[in-house]
Amino acid sequence: MKKKIVVYIAASLDGYIARENGEIDWLESVEGEGDNGYEAFYQTCDAVVMGKATYDHVLKLISDFPYHDKKCYVFSRSSQGKDQYVEFVNESVASFLNNLNQDTKKIWLVGGADILADFLTAKRVDEFIISVIPVLLGAGIPLFKRGIPEINLKLTHMKQYGQIAQLYYEKE
Repeated sequence: MKKKIVVYIAASLDGYIARENGEIDWLESVEGEGDNGYEAFYQTCDAVVMGKATYDHVLKLISDFPYHDKKCYVFSRSSQGKDQYVEFVNESVASFLNNLNQDTKKIWLVGGADILADFLTAKRVDEFIISVIPVLLGAGIPLFKRGIPEINLKLTHMKQYGQIAQLYYEKE
C-alpha cells in the first residue's frame, strides 16, 4: 500500500510560513478555536518528517519535543544516525519512502520549504491541509519555493476556526 504524505501547515495570507529570520510569532496573533484541529489530525499520522532547519527551530522553541510518540525522521545533509528524538535521513525521497517500514501508512510532512520542494519534485505529496492565517507579512520564507513542478490540486473541503481558514487539497 502506498504511503500517504500530508502537508499540514500554517501560512500567512501572502504565502509565508515564517518571517525571514525563521520566527513564527505571528501565528499567535490571530484567534482560532482550541487547537484548530491539530490533535485530531496528529492522531491520524504514523510518522513525522521534517527538514533539519525545522528540527533545529523546534528544539529552540519548545523544551519538550512535541513528536516523541511518533517515529520522526529529519532530512539532513550534515547529521547522520539518530539522536534522542529522531532518525536522520541522508537519502533521496524515493529511497527513503521505499525503505520505510510497511506499517507506516500516513506521514505528516511538517516542513520547511526545502523538504517540501524535495517531496513535490519527487511527486510524493498526496494532500495539503493549509491553515491560512489572516496576516500579511510582506516578506519571509515562502511555503512554496520557485522551481517546483506544476501540480493540479482539487479543493476537497474547508473548515473555519475563528479567523483561520483551513483548506484541504488533494492531487487530482
